[in-house]
Amino acid sequence: MQVTRPGTLLGIFALCTLASWLAVRKAFASMPLLPAGVIWVLLGLAVAETLVARHVRRRISRPGTGKPLAAIAVARLVALAKASSASASALCGLAVGFLIYVLGMLDKTVPARDARIAGAIVVAAAALVGAALYLEHCCRAPKPPGDDEDQPAGRSDDWQWHS
Repeated sequence: MQVTRPGTLLGIFALCTLASWLAVRKAFASMPLLPAGVIWVLLGLAVAETLVARHVRRRISRPGTGKPLAAIAVARLVALAKASSASASALCGLAVGFLIYVLGMLDKTVPARDARIAGAIVVAAAALVGAALYLEHCCRAPKPPGDDEDQPAGRSDDWQWHS
């Protein structure tokens, strides 16, 4: 698996922002209120992924201190991190598109409430993106001890397992 690229997440964000803005522009009058529970779910996931990332980092960085992590478990955590960052980026884009539309109507009660909820969703989704990227970073295998210590700086024709 490759590391999640910021450009990929920005592309998802931009497409979802545009799609959301276009959809809200057409159907705002018939839409229900934004649910506030989404904020707590996103924040809970962000906290959980951060705690798991700290645990994984501690277990990987000190290999002799306890039962080692199974490679499949780390691979599953990486898949979770990639899925979380992509879906949180999409949710953030959807909320930003909604927020852009309702910013012109803040003098009314319902759009003002929805704007506050959408802003909180943006913050919570951004926190989940950060936590997912941190989890993905913590799941990287450390360089083996003694790797690259003896090699001269100019040699680039050797295999490199870690970049």
